Amino acid sequence: MDGKALAAKVREEVAQDVEELGGVGLATVLVGDDPASHIYIDLKHKAAQAAGMEARDLKLPGDITEEELLATIESLNDDDSIDGLLVQLPLPGHLDENRVIEAIAPGKDIDGIHPFNAGRLYLGRPTLVPGTPLGVMRMLAEYEIELAGARAVVVGRSAIVGKPMAHLLLQANATVSICHSRTIDLQRHTLDADVLVAAVGSTHVIGADMVKAGATVVDVGMNRGEGKRVYGDVDPSAAEVAGHITPVPGGVGPMTIAMVLKNSVTAARARRLGRGLVSPAT
Repeated sequence: MDGKALAAKVREEVAQDVEELGGVGLATVLVGDDPASHIYIDLKHKAAQAAGMEARDLKLPGDITEEELLATIESLNDDDSIDGLLVQLPLPGHLDENRVIEAIAPGKDIDGIHPFNAGRLYLGRPTLVPGTPLGVMRMLAEYEIELAGARAVVVGRSAIVGKPMAHLLLQANATVSICHSRTIDLQRHTLDADVLVAAVGSTHVIGADMVKAGATVVDVGMNRGEGKRVYGDVDPSAAEVAGHITPVPGGVGPMTIAMVLKNSVTAARARRLGRGLVSPAT
């Protein structure tokens, strides 16, 4: 399943939406000098600008105080020219990530990680959803993977991928299991999966002998190897067994950025309608 080509298609849709809306404002906040975070932010800005968005890039010192960071977020929340706001994680250790995430206005939370947006997803009324699981769902739809009644197994339980992925699959009427580091006999579960999503963050933890013949395998893993080489959570030999599989790189990765931009459009459209997405006070 070609995520790179599909992401290009999504970005074209975003560009059309931005033009129809008369512009979309995106702000990113990066604290410190983490090299990987810098790369991710630069990629997001490049894609946003290519789609015609007004992208504001705030790079803050790693020793910023929590109160200073919260004040910056508050000013962006109040800025009517900003439709979407993203704080790049991880943050330096002296900052409380939960407190920072909760400071972002839910209607501008294009990462979909504010508890309010997570709660709406849990209730089956999703608004802004994390880009990676949202991208996986778009990919499954593009390749016409039948989810209703299918057995889906998500390996990984993170708040930004595993858990929202499971909720989206459940809302598509799949029968969902979540596996993780404490799961006993992981292979027994994965071999039952018609749709297998690997989001562990461990190189080649899913082997070909753990994949059901003809299954759809989505590899969310982006694990750094020697040099700049990137490896997935799924061993490449699984392609000989699977009916559909995403490559690494070129699979889920490009879709994540594309769907974050799509979330920016969703947030902007709601703000243009004068109702926002919803806020804790409404």
